[in-house]
Amino acid sequence: MIRLIIAALVIALAATPAQARWRMATSENFVIYANDSAEDLQRFGYLLEQFHSSLELLTNTQSPAPSPSNRVTVYVVGSQYAVRRLADAGNSVGGFYLPRAAGSSAFVQNLRFSSRETDFSTIVLLHEYAHHFIISNQRFAMPRWLSEGAAEFFASARFPADGGVEIGRPAQHRAYDLFAADEVSIEELLDDRLYAERTSRRYDAFYGRAWLLYHYLAIGTRQMETQRAGQLGEYTRLIASGTPAMDAARQVFGDLDRLDDELDDYLDERRMNMIVLQPEMVPAAPVHVHELSDGMDEVLPLKIRSRRGVNREEALELVPEIRQVAEEYPSDPGVLSALAEAEYDAGNDDAAIAAADRAIALDPLTVNAYVQKGYALFRKAKEADDRNAAYEAAMAPFSALNRMENDHPVPLIHYYHSFGFRGEPATDLAREALEQASALAPFDRGLAMNVAMMRASTGEIEGARRLLRTLASHPHGGDLAEQADGFLKELDNAVEGDPVFLGMATVPVELDVEDPEDAK
Repeated sequence: MIRLIIAALVIALAATPAQARWRMATSENFVIYANDSAEDLQRFGYLLEQFHSSLELLTNTQSPAPSPSNRVTVYVVGSQYAVRRLADAGNSVGGFYLPRAAGSSAFVQNLRFSSRETDFSTIVLLHEYAHHFIISNQRFAMPRWLSEGAAEFFASARFPADGGVEIGRPAQHRAYDLFAADEVSIEELLDDRLYAERTSRRYDAFYGRAWLLYHYLAIGTRQMETQRAGQLGEYTRLIASGTPAMDAARQVFGDLDRLDDELDDYLDERRMNMIVLQPEMVPAAPVHVHELSDGMDEVLPLKIRSRRGVNREEALELVPEIRQVAEEYPSDPGVLSALAEAEYDAGNDDAAIAAADRAIALDPLTVNAYVQKGYALFRKAKEADDRNAAYEAAMAPFSALNRMENDHPVPLIHYYHSFGFRGEPATDLAREALEQASALAPFDRGLAMNVAMMRASTGEIEGARRLLRTLASHPHGGDLAEQADGFLKELDNAVEGDPVFLGMATVPVELDVEDPEDAK
């Protein structure tokens, strides 16, 4: 059955006209792979960079350029069927995003950027990139409505033919939420815990109402400019300072029932404001389109599946197909790097190391080959007789990668963990490395959890609490959010300066940077 699913996925990814081939676009913030024309790929990259500029302008943020390996990689897979197969989800999934320190990935259907309406798959991408941007630049526990409302506000962007960007257009894709889905009270909207306690699990109006409230407070109407002006900023400042969400809401918004009525009236408005950004206000970083080698053109549909994340059984089904491509293109470092990743996923550490070594010999700048070799050596070191020597050897590829790209998070993460795996306390330098990795990849929640646990174990209680509150308030919830909430309870009576080993752990837990997040 698994073989049939993987085969169907590869067929879906490859089901494009015979003359088409995979291309790659690179820019300051994105890497994009698409089986499409160079012109369409160039435009897609340009508009994504314009969207990034729009976020910087409207949030008054100057975000530092990510390291080359820490850019968001977008895979344009060609159809909703392919997206659903990758996400292992239902018909409603138009795309999804996986935030990882080893490289965040987004998976979307197509390159459609109409000057009239934005395609739903692209809306999903813009929504998730807005999350990525906001989390990367505003590290505090954000109420779910604020996080989702902001993402929806920016995701309804349009890119008109004059070269500008329109932000804050009506979120037409939320029409069902607003007019037909189960109601969400204003208290449930503003209070994450109250919303979590809802007994009904039917589809509700949360996303639509979150968008409506954010839109109302952000740009509203002329009639409300004086009565609500500045409230969104003041509410956000209170939240960032640690004020509980409902206290902040009542302090800033006043009578919540009145606010709810205003939202109903606002929804009935025939016209809504939007922000029109002229082309010169949102310059785009240069976008370069590259033809892929014949080997990469053939292996990329398989690599996409690997990038999505596979379990051991799926990896064992996938690796023979990648081996076959590697046999056909034995001198292509990109193909060999993909093979190293597939061999590692399948548990074949020696084969992963051999493939990585071949890739590095052909091209010493093949970043993923160093990463996969390091992963395999770390896993082998757990069973070594001389663990100190084994972990020292396992750090070699990561040290080489760090010299190439000193702001790549993965070498920093593994340097810290190399101490815990040997049963030794981390040095100050190792702890600084983990903190730096998290600063470079603030969107990786597993990494943030590791930092929170490290802080607690050294008595930095308030620093641990700040991170745990951010994790517990994650808009999509999940096991990590629940774990963070439990750890916060463990710190209820903790004293600053006294070490606390969260979850009864005496050494930091291992970070598996390849575990996929839940797809949205």
